[in-house]
Amino acid sequence: MVKKELLKNEQIERVLSPHPLSFMKLQMLCIFVIVWGILVWWLTTSSEYKSILSGWYSLILWGLVLLFIGIVASLVAIQWTIFFLYLAVFASALGLIFWQHWESENLIEVFIPLYSIAVSIVGFLIVELYRRSHKYIVTNFRIIFKGGIFTKRERTIRYDKIADIDAKQGILGQIFGFGTIIPVSESGFGLGSDKTMAAGGVEVGTTKARFFGFAGGGKEVQTPIARSYYELHGVYPYKNVKQLVEDLLQSHVPTQYQKEQVEYQKQQVDIQTQMRDLLHKQISEKPRKKTVRQPVDEEEPEDEDVAEEKVSRKKTAIVEDDAFQPEQVDIQQQMKELLKKQKAPRVTQTEVEEEPEEEETEEEEESGEEEKEGT
Repeated sequence: MVKKELLKNEQIERVLSPHPLSFMKLQMLCIFVIVWGILVWWLTTSSEYKSILSGWYSLILWGLVLLFIGIVASLVAIQWTIFFLYLAVFASALGLIFWQHWESENLIEVFIPLYSIAVSIVGFLIVELYRRSHKYIVTNFRIIFKGGIFTKRERTIRYDKIADIDAKQGILGQIFGFGTIIPVSESGFGLGSDKTMAAGGVEVGTTKARFFGFAGGGKEVQTPIARSYYELHGVYPYKNVKQLVEDLLQSHVPTQYQKEQVEYQKQQVDIQTQMRDLLHKQISEKPRKKTVRQPVDEEEPEDEDVAEEKVSRKKTAIVEDDAFQPEQVDIQQQMKELLKKQKAPRVTQTEVEEEPEEEETEEEEESGEEEKEGT
C-alpha cells in the first residue's frame, strides 16, 4: 500500500492475503472436471459399458453431468456464475470438436480427458490469480479490503463503525491455521440471508377442465455473509489476526466515562459560545468613548439643568452596564455546575469525605478576611 493513501498519524499494523487453501471451494470445481473427465474416459475404454458409452454418447454424458453439477453448485453457493462457467466449458468443447473435425469416436474418447485436464489447469491458474488479487490492510484507524481481477473493489471500515465481528474456521482452516473474519458494520453491511423453501403442486385434469394447485413456504435467516473482497477471507495466522482486530476494536470503543466527558465538553462549548455572543453584543451596544483632555484653566459655573442631565446620563450608563450582568451570572453558574459534574466521577469516596472539612476551612478563611476588611 502506498504511504500517500494513509491518513494523518495512521500506521499499518499488518498486511494480509488469503491462504492458498482458502479458496478450496473454487479449486474443488476444477478438481471435479479432471476427475469426471478421467472417469468418462475409463467408462468408454475399460469398463463393461464401453460398448454403450462410446463416441458422441460419452461426450453427451460428460456434458450433461457437468451441467448438472454446475446447477447444484450454483444453488448451494447462491452464485450462478459456476453454472455459466461449466456451460462455457461444454460449449467450447463442442466448438473445438467441430472446428478441428474430431468427430470420430476414437478422437472424442481421447479428447475428453485431455480437454478436462487442460481446462482444470487454466481454472487453477485463474483461482490463484484471483486469490493473489486480494489484499487486506489492517491499520490503527481502519481496515482496508481490496480484491478483484478485472473489476477492482475496495472497502474501508473504521473500528468505531464496527458493531460486531463474526469469525469462522472450516476443517482445513483448523488444520492449517487460517480462517475468515467478517466485520459487521452498524448499518448492517456484512449481513446476508440464508433462505430455505419447500413447495408442492397437484394437478387434477379431465377432458373438460383442469385444476392446478401450488403451495410453498420459506424461511429466511440473517447471517454474517460477504464477498471475499469485503471480508478478511482465509487470513493466516487466524488466531493472531483475530486478537489484533479485537484489540484495535476495543481501543476505539469509548467507555461510559469517556462518553460523559465528551458530552460535558459539548456543553462547555455551547456555554462558551453563549458567553462569546453575549460579549459581542455588549461591545456592539456599548461603543468606546474617546477621552480628550482639555486644559482646565477657568471653571465656568454650570447651570442646574446641565448638571441634572449629566447625572441622568451616568445613571443610564450604569443601567446599561448592569443589563448584561444577570445573563453573565447565569452563564457562569451553568459553567460552575458543569465543572462540578465533570469532576464528580473522578472523586473517590475518601475525597468526598474530606470535602466538607475543606469547605469549612475555606469559609473560616473568608470570614477572617471579611473581619480584617471590616477593621
